[in-house]
Amino acid sequence: MGLRLRAGLVAISLIAATPAWAQGAVPEQLKEVVVTDTKETAQHLTDVAGTKIYDGKKTSVIDLVEVPEIINNNYRQALQKTPGLLLSEESTPLLSIGYRGLEPHRAQFTQVLKDGIPIHADMFGYPEAYYTPAFETIDRIEFVHGGGSLLYGPQPGGALNFITKDPYKGGPLSFTLQNTLGSSDLYSNYMALSGTQDALGYLGYFHHRQSQGFRAYNSQVEVYSGGTKFKVKQDENTVWTAALDVYHEEHGEPGGLTRADFDADPTKANRKNDRFELNRTAGSLAMDKTIDASHALELKAFGGYYERLSWRQRTAGSSFGTAPTLDSNDIESQEFYTFGTEARGKKNYIAFGSDDHVLTAGVFYYNVNSPRIDQRGTTADANEGDVRKDADRNLNNLALFVENRFQFGKLSVTPGLRLENIWQGVKENKNADKTTVPLAKESDYDFVPLFGLGAAYDLSENWEAYSNISQSYRPKIYTQAVPTGSGQVVNDDLKEGKSWQAELGLRGQPTDFTGWDMSVFYMAFEDQIGTSGTTTDNVGDTEHMGVELAGDIDFVGWVDHIKGTQYRNRFGSLSVFANVMLLDAEFVRGPNKGKIPQYAPDFILKTGLEYVYQDKGEFRFSGTFVDDHFANDTNTSQFAVPSYKVWDLTGEWKIYKDTVSLLGGVNNLFDEKYFARVRNDGIDPAAPRNYYAGVKTVW
Repeated sequence: MGLRLRAGLVAISLIAATPAWAQGAVPEQLKEVVVTDTKETAQHLTDVAGTKIYDGKKTSVIDLVEVPEIINNNYRQALQKTPGLLLSEESTPLLSIGYRGLEPHRAQFTQVLKDGIPIHADMFGYPEAYYTPAFETIDRIEFVHGGGSLLYGPQPGGALNFITKDPYKGGPLSFTLQNTLGSSDLYSNYMALSGTQDALGYLGYFHHRQSQGFRAYNSQVEVYSGGTKFKVKQDENTVWTAALDVYHEEHGEPGGLTRADFDADPTKANRKNDRFELNRTAGSLAMDKTIDASHALELKAFGGYYERLSWRQRTAGSSFGTAPTLDSNDIESQEFYTFGTEARGKKNYIAFGSDDHVLTAGVFYYNVNSPRIDQRGTTADANEGDVRKDADRNLNNLALFVENRFQFGKLSVTPGLRLENIWQGVKENKNADKTTVPLAKESDYDFVPLFGLGAAYDLSENWEAYSNISQSYRPKIYTQAVPTGSGQVVNDDLKEGKSWQAELGLRGQPTDFTGWDMSVFYMAFEDQIGTSGTTTDNVGDTEHMGVELAGDIDFVGWVDHIKGTQYRNRFGSLSVFANVMLLDAEFVRGPNKGKIPQYAPDFILKTGLEYVYQDKGEFRFSGTFVDDHFANDTNTSQFAVPSYKVWDLTGEWKIYKDTVSLLGGVNNLFDEKYFARVRNDGIDPAAPRNYYAGVKTVW
């Protein structure tokens, strides 16, 4: 099998007293992360950070401070420098990201975290990331590729961790106000109060954005979020962090299109009444303590409430790209009450003639109670209706994990073990669709030991070889453990999906104007869970293999290096970056044998040109190229996604000292007509060319 590879309004932004970390300086929080026990780099996570070991793992750091301000949570721009990640773009605020040929829908095969805390609706029973934080609140995004994410959990698609901004450290009060207008009636507002006084740091924020969307109707979006973050420095070695966030989002669902409709008019809409709503409240308390030079401790407790609501008009038969046909709707309500706690410890110790060994260990507990009610409305736009399904769902997860980095001169070896215990239960109280089988009352327990082994070797001061082999697994989700449809059954021998991944790479930053990361990978995913006829069963195995390459070079810095000049200080830096994933993925067993897994293009190429002038401003011209692929595992023609290429131009420039800046950009600069997502209701078109511009003030 061979390798197969969207006129807008001006925006005005007013930002008052933006902290130093938003003015081009290196954020203190980032400094804490990128300074390691042994190395220093801003391109990937350090060998040991706090109580976590990243040595021997492939990692990326996405610094949102280093790029021109990203508007409207544009993930295509945010992920521009990270190879392997496929963004399945859609016309809602919701996120779908796949990795190395794994299904992207709601990032359900990827661990998604915020400050190290999982933010899926339910990590295991309903692992869909409907909520993601506003980029205005984020300092950086950390991504642990592949099996290296075992330290966060078992999912095979890596770990995406949103690290929020800390309180402003430059004084007791900082006020931030940002307002943005843009294409499709985009309006975005962000306000924050922040500061540090003695041992107390605080940050409070409010964010709102709305848009009518680019579709003909019913593509409106509205997001409200707010929160607080407090940091208390108890003493020189102990810091407490408390956070609370509230989030509300709703959007219309204009429906999918047929390919013919998309070709004729991608702004067309088919659904007038369908809509979605999400409500989330979450809080956390954490303690980070350095006990002494050799011992550290991290404790976290978190919990919250998550509500997912949808109203969708019913249709008779297949609805791919067509309008609904029935004058009734399905109303779905799912609630998730979550609680979790985690403790991690680190010990540096001396053994085998070396004083640089590191042991980390911890325990993670997670509980979810999740009632679900499905109603049937008597009109197409009904807000409530008769209850047809009522179920109680619950999950408990207890994980024990340990890693040890053995350091022998230039060589490090890091074995790891994670013991996953999952108790899952589903009890149906009512199901009007089940007329021939009894209501379900199922409980299940899985114990899965997962092993990992990483190694790294310092080839020189600036070059490192790394490798990792790790296991991961995919437990049954609620609808797989207990199908809700009439006549659906579950195979008595249904197993959790399992995978293992291996990676071998070389990375380095040989000079201050260039950096590289090159790796090859292999992943085997066995016993994937799916549906065969009316039976939920293990339906097949896949193999994923390929190459990831990433690099950047500052041409002005290069000239300075060769000629001994200081042009970069005088004229700024001009850099080019590029990264590519070459992927060969295929079903090797099961009913889809020989077919290509969904969202597994032969290549994803991202590249761009950046200009940065001291601390005055920056511009980025970047492109994303994705090869053709399929949006389903059976590779049917209506689910084919043609190749596409999208270019973005963004910039930010200070016009009066550090007080007034201009910002702006054009997304989909050359108006590429494309789609990157196909669902059962049809093609979800991507946005055409759209604009934004603005003014930023800082005092």
